[in-house]
Amino acid sequence: MPLPTDNLRINGQRLWDSLQEMAEIGPGVRGGNNRQTLTDSDREGRLLFQRWCEAAGMTVAVDSMGNMFARREGTDSTLEPVMMGSHLDTQPTGGRYDGVLGVLGALEVVRSLNDLGIKTRRPIEVVNWTNEEGTRFAPAMLASGVFAGIHSEEWAKARTDKDGKSVGEELKRIGFEGDEPVGRRKLHALLELHIEQGPILEQEGKDIGVVTHGQGLKWLQVTLTGREAHTGSTPMPMRVNAGLGAARIVQLVDEIAWSHAPLAVGAVGHMECYPNSRNIIQGKVVFTVDFRHPDKAVIADMAARLEAGARKIADDIGLGLEIQEVGAFDPVAFDTTLLSRIRDAADRLGYSHRDIISGAGHDACWINRIAPTAMIFCPCVDGLSHNEDEKIYPEWATAGADVLLHAALETAEVVE
Repeated sequence: MPLPTDNLRINGQRLWDSLQEMAEIGPGVRGGNNRQTLTDSDREGRLLFQRWCEAAGMTVAVDSMGNMFARREGTDSTLEPVMMGSHLDTQPTGGRYDGVLGVLGALEVVRSLNDLGIKTRRPIEVVNWTNEEGTRFAPAMLASGVFAGIHSEEWAKARTDKDGKSVGEELKRIGFEGDEPVGRRKLHALLELHIEQGPILEQEGKDIGVVTHGQGLKWLQVTLTGREAHTGSTPMPMRVNAGLGAARIVQLVDEIAWSHAPLAVGAVGHMECYPNSRNIIQGKVVFTVDFRHPDKAVIADMAARLEAGARKIADDIGLGLEIQEVGAFDPVAFDTTLLSRIRDAADRLGYSHRDIISGAGHDACWINRIAPTAMIFCPCVDGLSHNEDEKIYPEWATAGADVLLHAALETAEVVE
């Protein structure tokens, strides 16, 4: 349907100022953020977001997994809302924009609609999902997974961090275990704005990524058990070195990913060694293998080859081996109607764009199971993310939020 003006824009400076103000909460050590989920910093960020939403005339509800929903009423409150949003939690050494752009970009859409006096037939809701990152509590996208029926609430709330604190306990502690039953809230569609977290858009000089698919993912936690011994006095033939086994499996992960080039990726990001002393051969190593690809069959092949190869490596050294799946989701195809609206919006506004596949997991990947969903990417410098040096430019954030505004308006239906 026609919009009030084809050149409708958000307030880019206000969006940028909000991003920088949120970044003051849970600062990192060199300009990024450490605002991990359900920490005191997360609570402070949530409260700031809530104040901003209420100042914009929205009502804020919280469900029993801590997901926050800020609602701008439509002219027909009986209709299911159009949701926009992402997450406010960060990695321990995270950037200022991963997830946060999606939440505050959505808030800026509402603020701009208020400024312009534009009404929509459907309500609009801005969402902040709990524990998207999955760093403190595995797996990632935990609360959106409960919302979409992927995980049970009981199971999710029993997840613990390295100190033994549970999701349920920490939700209560920071005061964000809401009364609304998780998953009861219905939605018409979800739009998620996000930084690309990869180098393609910047390298090609594109303003907007139209995310057609999300890669599938499998996380496998590998535990190798050997025998601790003195590094200086233990003969080489008598060593049962868990560290050696880990090194060989890390190499195997890389080889498996390369065998499915160019779309497959694989790496070990998390690793813990025991007892982690300079002069003790490692007796135990625990690490997580991350495999991703847009084809479910390829992911299954990579996982099977890892298990077979890791077993041989462990047997050759004499190590105990345990492999546990700690996270997984299938590849996602996003809604074609919403994708067309995103492309049309970019064209109207004069932004260059290209179709793209998301290499990272996002809350939209789970919500896609229960409602039409689509994602919008903006570039990030050098494709760097999950790093305090993560960087975007104000004009990139503005372009993404402009496209979000138009796609949301067409989906929520402007009232003339």
